[in-house]
Amino acid sequence: MRVDLFDFALPQDRIALRPAAPRDSAKLLKVDGDRLSDHIVSDLPDLLGPKDILVFNDTRVIPAQLHGKRGEASIGATLHKRVDLRRWQAFIRNAKRLRLGDIVDFGKDVSAEAEEKLADGSFILRFLGEEPVELLLERAGTMPLPPYIASKRDIDERDAEDYQTMFAREKGAVAAPTAALHFTDGLLAALTEAGIGSETLTLHVGAGTFLPVKVDETDDHQMHSEWGRIDADTADRLNAARRAGGRVIAVGTTSLRLLESATGEDGVIQPFEGDTDIFITPGYKFRAIDGLMTNFHLPKSTLFMLVSALMGLETMQKAYAHAIAGGYRFYSYGDSSLLLPPK
Repeated sequence: MRVDLFDFALPQDRIALRPAAPRDSAKLLKVDGDRLSDHIVSDLPDLLGPKDILVFNDTRVIPAQLHGKRGEASIGATLHKRVDLRRWQAFIRNAKRLRLGDIVDFGKDVSAEAEEKLADGSFILRFLGEEPVELLLERAGTMPLPPYIASKRDIDERDAEDYQTMFAREKGAVAAPTAALHFTDGLLAALTEAGIGSETLTLHVGAGTFLPVKVDETDDHQMHSEWGRIDADTADRLNAARRAGGRVIAVGTTSLRLLESATGEDGVIQPFEGDTDIFITPGYKFRAIDGLMTNFHLPKSTLFMLVSALMGLETMQKAYAHAIAGGYRFYSYGDSSLLLPPK
């Protein structure tokens, strides 16, 4: 399909620079088939059924944004994906000033060697020394806010908390699974009281999620891979919930993509551990999920393509126009939607 089919005009003042406070006070647009209704996130227990089950991503964002020097040249690095204990794939700013074998000094006794340049222009950085890389990042790194926020204001101490979900446990993401930023202890308790279950999986979100689609046709776009895991017990409980008549509702496109990667044509969710580069566009037949809670996405992005595959492009164009007219806030710190496709 042509990428420009997924374009739309978004006023810059609709881009949220801070999350709603409290988190579950954010707006929520319910799209049930082609019917739209306005709510807030704390209404969620009334919008789902007692057999439904929400699936959260428990990845934890690491301070993966680094700023350093190679000689007199300023070098920026956004870590994308772990290669091994000391090596990370990274997108580099001012990459024309970086050559193989160069050492980048990120300050605070943290440095890395540019070991390899990949076909997509990213580098493999090998961190020097004996300390675990996680400790080096805690010392020298900052939270990797999306460029549409970081270009408008400085990253600050609030972001260290604001950009983590309440489920964050497994370190390794360089972007938050932002749909789950809306959840609080109180909301989770209300969901449990309403008989709505919850499960977690792990998908370490990479910085590739922010990369623009630069081709004209969706078939020509190359997705970056991300590592994920669903254990056997979780898969069994999700399959049992569906057999009992409940719906599996993915909280975030990251949860959805991993669930779909783990599910065969028979609709049975299997245990999974490894990389996925699944790219979902209209025409895709969903196997694992019955709904999706997600924020509002960039024009011409792979994520807007995904929600259009789930609900239909015309329906999502109508929903986004409604959201823009209704003052909904977009992107990572923005408002949410609950997407329930026709059965």
